[in-house]
Amino acid sequence: MVTGVGLAEVMRKRLPLALAYALAVIVILANTLNVGADIAGMSASAHMVVPLPTDAWVFFFGIGLIASQIWLSYAVIARVFKWLTLTLFAYIITAFIVHPPWPHVLLHFVIPEVHLNSSWLATMVGVLGTTITPYLFFWQSSLVVEDEKAAGHSSIASRRGTDEQSIKDAHQDVNTGMIYSNVVAAFIIITTAATLGAHGKSDIATAQQAAQALRPLAGNFAALLFTLGMVGTGILAVPVIAGSSAYVAAETFRFRSGLGEKPKRAVNFYAVITGGILIGIAIDLLRIDPIKALFWSAVLNGVAAVPLIGVIVWIATDAKLMGKWRSSLLASAWGWATFALMGAAAAGMFYFIARGS
Repeated sequence: MVTGVGLAEVMRKRLPLALAYALAVIVILANTLNVGADIAGMSASAHMVVPLPTDAWVFFFGIGLIASQIWLSYAVIARVFKWLTLTLFAYIITAFIVHPPWPHVLLHFVIPEVHLNSSWLATMVGVLGTTITPYLFFWQSSLVVEDEKAAGHSSIASRRGTDEQSIKDAHQDVNTGMIYSNVVAAFIIITTAATLGAHGKSDIATAQQAAQALRPLAGNFAALLFTLGMVGTGILAVPVIAGSSAYVAAETFRFRSGLGEKPKRAVNFYAVITGGILIGIAIDLLRIDPIKALFWSAVLNGVAAVPLIGVIVWIATDAKLMGKWRSSLLASAWGWATFALMGAAAAGMFYFIARGS
């Protein structure tokens, strides 16, 4: 909003090129694995409802998402499929149906039970990585630029700078989205613990097992409800993840970008989107377990987010770049605290993995 360009371009201008390129490659790699994991999860879920071969579902979702990003705008995709994500609220309803031990839940919501071993720390890194996700950093900033372009501000100079109301709108947009998504995430954890976890199912290996968390609410329709949620979020997420990679590549390696551009005017941009999804399809054809793929892609995102958060907080506090809109001391403190927490979790995970414990 202040610079008139996306985050990756700011990083290219403010960081040593070798570091900017390395961070770009890490993000694109993490995004590509995430795309493959999401398509695998969608396909495994859809297979439960319509028992076509999972490979057929992989191609259906993968090719369909490539086509939709080339010929449809993301706004159209989101408008059509965002309603499917409302099925995630089923976890909130189920949590109250199964009556978890609420005093115990609330106690550990405030005082977490920490276990210093590789399994617990990997799970923590994965939860952080699927919440504070690198692709969102770049997608959010690039969409601001896209909105400015749509409003007729085609040059960087015309986009540079912001105002009080725009900042307030941005705060409201981001804070509202983060609060709602984290509330849903919390209830998914509570519901899963109170259903699967309470019956000793702590190692979920299939989509069918994961769907059982919704059985107290949906009964025999648990698989359908789970599938609608998984497919809905996947259809929204994959274009964002692949689009994020394209913005990172375009801004780092300097070629034309934008979902508002025609494919023939932004060939490289759409090639990155297409290539990322095709590689995701190829990963799925290697018969990688979709649940494990979703888990470890989240862990990879949790690791990749650490240096990016450090860079973002550093950039946001640069008075020369940000002027009066630089981050406050409180915001900077929260940012560095997040950097330290996620860095410690990732370092601890690698330490205990190396020890075999």
